[in-house]
This record gives sequence, C-alpha cells and structure tokens, in this order.
Amino acid sequence: MRRLAAILVTAAVTAGVLAGCGGEANWAEKCTTTKGVVECAPDQRTTVKAVSGELLDGGKYDLSQDSGKVVVVNFWGSWCAPCRAEADDLEKTYQATKDKGVAFIGVNSRDDKDAAREFERGRVTYPSIFDFDGKVGLQFDVTQVSTPATLIIDRQGRIAAALRQATTLTQLLPLVEKVAAESER
Repeated sequence: MRRLAAILVTAAVTAGVLAGCGGEANWAEKCTTTKGVVECAPDQRTTVKAVSGELLDGGKYDLSQDSGKVVVVNFWGSWCAPCRAEADDLEKTYQATKDKGVAFIGVNSRDDKDAAREFERGRVTYPSIFDFDGKVGLQFDVTQVSTPATLIIDRQGRIAAALRQATTLTQLLPLVEKVAAESER
C-alpha cells in the first residue's frame, strides 16, 4: 500500500515534467517534434537551471560538474519494462560518445534504493541520481517527464532534445553525436 501511495504521489509530481521547457508553455511549438522526439535549434533552446541530487551509490551529483559537456539525462525506474528495454542502448550510446565530451546521468524515480541498484548492476556504468519523489525531475524546469524519458543538454547547458519515450541506439546515438558536433565547429 505504501508503494502504491508513493507511486501515485510521484506520478502526480512527474506527470507535469516535459511538454514545455524552462517554464515556457510554447517550448514545443518553437521546436520540431517528430515521433515523440523534440529537437530545438540552438537559438530556441532553454537553459537548464541548477540541478543536483544524491547518487544511488552515495555522494552528490551537480549538473555544473559537467559544464562544457553534452549531458544525456535518462529518467528511469526498475519497475519500468521500457526502461529495461532501453538500458543496453543507453549504455552503448554512452560508451560510443564518452570520449567526445559527453556525460550521462540517470535519474531514478519511484524506487527503493536496493531495487534501483540491482537494476543498474550489469546494465549501465554511468551514475544515477536517486529521486524517489520526483524533485530532481522538477529541477530541470520542464513538464511531462514520463518514465522513461531522455533529455540531451548541449555544451552551453541548454536542452537540445527531449525524447518522450524509450529510446534505441539507432535513435539516440545520432542525436547525441549531432549535439556534440555543434560545439566542435
């Protein structure tokens, strides 16, 4: 019963997290949306404010520590079947891009720590924030963050793309590489 109540509270909090970024209701209108993927041109991107949280394995994460990097943020839960399906593709994308100045951070929600740690074990090598109640998701100042969902933040700290569903290597890798290449010009 406690778990159901927690899920309902978290769902209410996160149901609001990704239709618009930066608190702008028309964010998606300014960007291109195709099959659940929102991409924004550099001049249409909204800057992410300060984001921080407790890591699953201890310690703290602060988005500012990855300043100057492309940051891929994946919202997930161990209870989420699509999250299990996309985990290998996220890890492959991370491995393919980490030497190009790309960082990955997971945001785990609606889980207990043991279940979340067990889920990660053997699936991903990048860290995750423990966000049981969805407060970290709200720090991104976006609406409609579902689980799973993925944000791609450019080197200037702006949201370049948002994927509102599970992703695959063939979908995610080109998006991450495109954003990473922007700053190399």
